Amino acid sequence: MDRILIANRGEIACRIIRSIQELGKQAIAVYSEADADAPHRHLANAAYPIGPAPAPQSYLNPDAILQAAADSGAAAIHPGYGFLSENAAFATQCGDAGIVFIGPSPATMQLMGNKAAARQLAQDAGVPVIPGSGQQPLDLEAAHKQATEIGYPVLLKAASGGGGIGMQAVTDPESLEKAFKTAQNRAKVAFGCADLYLEKYLVAPRHIEVQILGDTHGNLIHLYERECSIQRRHQKVIEEAPSFHLAQPVRTGLRDHMIQAALAVAAAVQYTNAGTVEFLVDEQDGFYFIEMNTRLQVEHTVTEMTLGADLVAEQIRIAEGQPLSWNQDDLQLHGAAIECRLYAEHPGKNFFPSPGQISALNLPSGPGIRIDSGISYGAQITPYYDPLLAKIIAHGCNRAVAIRRMQSALANTRIDGLHTNIALHQQIMDDPQFQAGAVDTDFLMRMLNP
Repeated sequence: MDRILIANRGEIACRIIRSIQELGKQAIAVYSEADADAPHRHLANAAYPIGPAPAPQSYLNPDAILQAAADSGAAAIHPGYGFLSENAAFATQCGDAGIVFIGPSPATMQLMGNKAAARQLAQDAGVPVIPGSGQQPLDLEAAHKQATEIGYPVLLKAASGGGGIGMQAVTDPESLEKAFKTAQNRAKVAFGCADLYLEKYLVAPRHIEVQILGDTHGNLIHLYERECSIQRRHQKVIEEAPSFHLAQPVRTGLRDHMIQAALAVAAAVQYTNAGTVEFLVDEQDGFYFIEMNTRLQVEHTVTEMTLGADLVAEQIRIAEGQPLSWNQDDLQLHGAAIECRLYAEHPGKNFFPSPGQISALNLPSGPGIRIDSGISYGAQITPYYDPLLAKIIAHGCNRAVAIRRMQSALANTRIDGLHTNIALHQQIMDDPQFQAGAVDTDFLMRMLNP
């Protein structure tokens, strides 16, 4: 596996290229017409065009990507996150073409990609789940019945999707029909499947996830947890490791139970490669499985910083058939890390994407600071893709030091020519409630609407 193609773009493509090259392998990039001068193209050992700017004609086009793999002689494909990273059909196509897909098996991806089926699997494994409708897709009549039995508020979710896309919270029976149709339409557009399921809506929970790794030799380990509670429109904005909430001595038992639950879910599907098991935690510290992401997460960086690990390199080793590099006892947490996602978005327009050309750029550096970037001076940020520009990761001997380093890093960050969310991150870092670790999924709403 000397040549690996990255079926992605932006900061994650740049980050994967780095690990591939550090392993002494050749990194092959692909790029759309809009990314003809993008940094990931120039960082790679070779790069191949895959089509026009719209993602369905380029980064979501399996045939174009597989043709680039064949032309480049790539033995494997790393999908990154987003695009085709959780597409079981694409993983199968890779195998049929004799190319290694760096991720779990297509069967695992298909099972865990169906959120209702994954929920049932977790329940069968003895893992707590939020009361809900179960595996069968809902019609409107069944949704009314289930919502009445569970009790409002409830949450409608796409059965075949994730990332918060199409979620609809419903507070009363009168608004269910409209929310149901809206959720169906969004699910159909985003995932090609309008099936929905329904679950109890937890008010202001914490969102905590557990990173796991499995190899093809039957070894399965965890890499502790990440706190991902600071979100907007169900999209994560800031992540940290470890969870300040779970790190308190009084909650040692809760952390252990959540980790064991994550491993139970992974074991139930004989999981290989990197994956993340996600939970919600209520005010009484009850925790509930919500989904498993069968790919590398955007926020994997904070895990790497607190463990001194390279998850991408480990993914590649696992795909090559090697056993895990570590036993569970080898992995010990060191300090705390926080990640801020820098987006091209307009604070004055409800943080909607803000395309433009970068006219000035300064990204910070210093002790404990890591930058994962997919941008350069003069780059044109187009409306075709997710507006994530870069990630700042700050690590310190404890959470307070990590926060101070992040405050300094943000103060020394400059991205001109378009609107960004840098000021939002500064406001969060300065917030006394955030500094005290008092966060939940409604934190941003409260902070922005006092």
